[in-house]
Amino acid sequence: MRDVYVIGIGITSFSRLEYPLVEIAAYPSVMAMKDAGISKIDHLYVANMGAARANRQTGLASALIDHLSLTPAGAETIENGPASGASAIKTGFMAVASGMYETVMVTGAERMREADNLEATDLVASLSHPYAEAIYGATLPGFAGMFTRLYMEKYGVTPRHLAMVAVKNHENAMHNPFAHLHERITLEGILDSADALTNNPYVADPLRFYDLCPVSDGGACLILASAEVAKKLGKPLIRIAGVGQSTDSHCVHDRVDPTDLLSVRRSAEQAFKMAQVKPSDVSVAELHDAFTILEIVESEEVGFFKKGEGHIALEQGLTKLGGKIPINTSGGLKAKGHPVGATGVGQAHEIVTQLRGDAGKRQVADAKIGFTCNFGGFGNNVVSLVFKREE
Repeated sequence: MRDVYVIGIGITSFSRLEYPLVEIAAYPSVMAMKDAGISKIDHLYVANMGAARANRQTGLASALIDHLSLTPAGAETIENGPASGASAIKTGFMAVASGMYETVMVTGAERMREADNLEATDLVASLSHPYAEAIYGATLPGFAGMFTRLYMEKYGVTPRHLAMVAVKNHENAMHNPFAHLHERITLEGILDSADALTNNPYVADPLRFYDLCPVSDGGACLILASAEVAKKLGKPLIRIAGVGQSTDSHCVHDRVDPTDLLSVRRSAEQAFKMAQVKPSDVSVAELHDAFTILEIVESEEVGFFKKGEGHIALEQGLTKLGGKIPINTSGGLKAKGHPVGATGVGQAHEIVTQLRGDAGKRQVADAKIGFTCNFGGFGNNVVSLVFKREE
């Protein structure tokens, strides 16, 4: 199996974008090609979840390859719910590692705000089991609320810990020009003040407004290449060193312990084993915090902290910029935004930016190894990636 490198990156702002979906996908793709210094590719993988329903468009990969004037390169769309982006990166990785292609473009894109928030929530809820969950009105925020309550009772997590995640990630997003939410928040404003309940109402008890990510449009792109191609370009060498993917039962109620996110744990173990590194070697991580509780729990499941101690690490400042393991320096899904199909590619974009040393005020000092966790469904299909900077 050949080594695979990231030679180009591009991203749009994650916000409300008044452009057709194919243009949201095209913009970061052109950026990535310019960044890589190349003018053609061998193959394109597009990550997208909701275009058929939200935008009445199918065949997005075919549309994009023509829009970019990159025919006759092959093109196909990858769908794995909110983990579509990392799944597309994994597929691109396999294509280059196998020797089938020398250069692969991986673009994630979503235009979710063409629908209203209720429709977007219903779209994402279609990930749940259609007859055992969705038929009863189950939504992802609903699952997250129940999960959070169980975790609080079992491990002592409090609403203050959830709010601390939000405050940290909003602060990180202030230094990310592509983030959806450029809004500083404080514990006083969203939790402690007399009008905190007005500012931060309950959405899915115990989760409140600032515990949930926004609904976003956006796109991101990576260009992957073989070592032979990458080493000719004279750019920092960022290698995809580890890939892991794992599934869990579709129905959350079928799990032996609903507070165990086994697919997160197993996918991370696979990725670290392939990369031949330990969780303690990671310099910076992007974890899938669609709900604030997920950052805390994923930080435990991937091995950064012991089970039940992620909130303690948060209290101690270990996950903030300058801490032992900075998490979600981009602002995370919580503040950078969550255009579903683009999210995993956006996570990788941040890690590559960090490993190149190009993250500006949110830069992690001497970042050498980065990690991403892209969470599909409610933890039933998860992809983890490890990136290494090579000297």
